[in-house]
Amino acid sequence: MSDDAAVIHIDGASRGNPGDAAYAVVIAVPGRPPIEESGVLGQETNNVAEYTALIKALEKARHLGLRRLHIHSDSELVVKQVKGEYKIKNDDLKWLADEAKTLMKEFASVSLTHVRREQNKRADELCNIALDAARPKKPAPAAAGQKAPKKPAATVTDGRVREDALECLRSAKAVWSRGESVPSPELVWDQLWSILEEGGVLKKK
Repeated sequence: MSDDAAVIHIDGASRGNPGDAAYAVVIAVPGRPPIEESGVLGQETNNVAEYTALIKALEKARHLGLRRLHIHSDSELVVKQVKGEYKIKNDDLKWLADEAKTLMKEFASVSLTHVRREQNKRADELCNIALDAARPKKPAPAAAGQKAPKKPAATVTDGRVREDALECLRSAKAVWSRGESVPSPELVWDQLWSILEEGGVLKKK
């Protein structure tokens, strides 16, 4: 790693997939304090939020005049798709990936690395802070003898979860059919787990 390279951690989150979404960027430049940016995105899928975080990071790095970037994301799907290791079948993600690739060409070098969620804690924390800040305040307690309105049940979009999971499996099958060993079964399982977790099928710890 070059000593003058900026180390960037990014994250995108969606509560509901699609649901309330946010992005976060943490930039560490040698000799400078960390630079943090986050924001809400409205109703988006988790994958769109992850791609938006990448684009926001590249735009911020360009604005700061940075030339060499080491970007870390806990979205294996985004990392593999941008690198061309996974195919992109979703049109919404395709144009986001193209925008990210165009921005990456403006730098002297850009490396994009998949890291586990525990290695991306600050960016994840900033996403949650942004989402919590944008959450509507709870209504005042009901008066004595008056029933409080029922909270609507959350809707899980099974179709989107299934689509993302199948896309992950198809991409892995295509790579393995060419005799390549990457991604490993363990990495594919991690990605499937992330898709199920973000889709609300599994409960986060």
